Amino acid sequence: MTTVESHPFIRLRGRSFMALVLAPELPLADWLTALDAQIERAPTFFEGRPVIVDLATLPREQPDVAGLLHGLEKRGIHIIGTEGAHPSWAGIEAWGRPLPNAGKPGKPIEIPDEPRPSAAAPETHEPTSLVIAEPVRSGQSIVFERGDVTILGSVASGAEVMAGGSVHIYGALRGRAIAGLAGNSGARVFCRKLQAELVAIDGVYQTADDMPPGLVGKPVQAWLDGEQMKMTALD
Repeated sequence: MTTVESHPFIRLRGRSFMALVLAPELPLADWLTALDAQIERAPTFFEGRPVIVDLATLPREQPDVAGLLHGLEKRGIHIIGTEGAHPSWAGIEAWGRPLPNAGKPGKPIEIPDEPRPSAAAPETHEPTSLVIAEPVRSGQSIVFERGDVTILGSVASGAEVMAGGSVHIYGALRGRAIAGLAGNSGARVFCRKLQAELVAIDGVYQTADDMPPGLVGKPVQAWLDGEQMKMTALD
């Protein structure tokens, strides 16, 4: 009798996430003073948020860049990587290999001032769904972490839609649809015409090569059954 030993199995899961990009500016002393003032006004803004530090604006001769990064971490800023680091700067390796430049700048984020405990904060009702009434073009990225995203048009190849809840696409899905960003395994992806580059739910994904050929070009919904993604035709 021949015994066949199974090889160890490693599960790989794709996941998209958002990171803030912090870009120090000269003079650094003034920039750090402004950062400290902002942190004082909104002390919890950086809590639990991954941050990439863009060092491209600093001159090659800038001293002690590693000390700057240590100073940011002491302020409670969780650094997951750097961009634009010069190879001559010592100590940068502590934050891993510098990341390749993203190619296009991110959108500026306004840090809200947090109300003082003595102030009565007005009750706010943030929306739990987002509706996009136009096609999502190649290169565009729609991100809504608080709930469902509905696209009334199509999602082009090279575009992506990411939602904390479900993704509803009333046109063709040719790009990427990522649902359940915040760990919502009950999220689903719906589309009128499946031609996707990637569909993901709570980190479990299928690429175009993995999708059932019989569903390509048809109205489809995708959901998770345990850690397995399933797809079925809507018609």
